[in-house]
Amino acid sequence: MALRCLIVDDNVAFLDAARDLLERQGLAVVGTASTGDDARRSVAGLRPDLTLVDVELGEESGIELAGVLAALHPDGRVVLISTYAERDLDELVAESPAIGFLSKSDLSRAALDALSERRGR
Repeated sequence: MALRCLIVDDNVAFLDAARDLLERQGLAVVGTASTGDDARRSVAGLRPDLTLVDVELGEESGIELAGVLAALHPDGRVVLISTYAERDLDELVAESPAIGFLSKSDLSRAALDALSERRGR
């Protein structure tokens, strides 16, 4: 069964591109969300295996949202994504419940699988 994924980002063009890329690589993108409210509803209803959350969601903090989503669906995994480099966000990611971080330019099924394997999930 394909890994079920939700993508949370306020950039519609990125949502479309990421969905297309990940679906071509065998992930089942079950939904997208552009706001924290949409993300909470989607996680509660869809129960994705993996939720990708942009660190900056307009006025909202994706890092704070990651904590909310992890609490809503403890069996799901959260990965933080951003255009920023990982070294710029190391401490924030380490303090979050996310299993890790990926730069948007590095986003791929292989990178998500490697991140999950490193975290033992």
